[in-house]
Amino acid sequence: MATEKKAKPTKPKKIRNDVYEKELFRLQLELVKLQEWIKFSGLKVVVIFEGRDAAGKGGVIKRINQHLNPRISRVVALPAPTERETTQWYFQRYVPHLPAAGEMVLFDRSWYNRAGVERVMGFCSEEEYHEFLRSCPEFERMLVRSGIIVLKYWFSVADEEQERRFQSRLEEPHKRWKLSPMDLESRKRWVEYSKAKDTMFAHTDIKQAPWYVVNSDIKKHARLNCISHLLSMIPYEDLTPELIVLPERVDSRGYIRPPLSDQTFVPNICI
Repeated sequence: MATEKKAKPTKPKKIRNDVYEKELFRLQLELVKLQEWIKFSGLKVVVIFEGRDAAGKGGVIKRINQHLNPRISRVVALPAPTERETTQWYFQRYVPHLPAAGEMVLFDRSWYNRAGVERVMGFCSEEEYHEFLRSCPEFERMLVRSGIIVLKYWFSVADEEQERRFQSRLEEPHKRWKLSPMDLESRKRWVEYSKAKDTMFAHTDIKQAPWYVVNSDIKKHARLNCISHLLSMIPYEDLTPELIVLPERVDSRGYIRPPLSDQTFVPNICI
């Protein structure tokens, strides 16, 4: 008797570019409205973006912040800790970047480095790792009790798609900076990262600050889904001001500007 062949899972159809651009523009307009509400209401918002290398976190953050006021919404992407910072309380280097009233901070990776790369690559001790798993939930509960809205997104990408994106970074010169020796080493430790992520979720997926998983195999879908979800998590009102009428320019008669030859201009390279 012939064995039946298992059907391969069908991939979701990618959204058309024109539909994507239209929906992205609509969502970005809503983000501007959310920004104004955060400022008006004095909200304090922290959004954490975590996931595997090449999972698409940076692309989502870029689209979220594209039209926002950098004085209200800012991105924090900290480098490796200095020698001095390694001797501090672990959360100490992140605390100065937390928002004040009327601000939103987007963490492109965060204190969860300890549960991910530091754990897998052996950059922290067993004692430091287990202390993080104990203290992180309490730290986040403390943030929430203080009035900070904490949203945590994990970007999930399939092994094959991550490999394709790594290859793309090798082929495209403007993306090569995204490939570090750490990224190359992480390719060998897919299972270790999976185990670390599962343990991290088991300890830190708390009621006050749950994890939200974003399927990022299709980047455009991930961007729309994540932004839409973010907007749904913070109730806001439309504070769009009335149409502004520009005043007439003041008559400049009597003022003589210095000659243009006194100024140094950037060379015009356009043909």
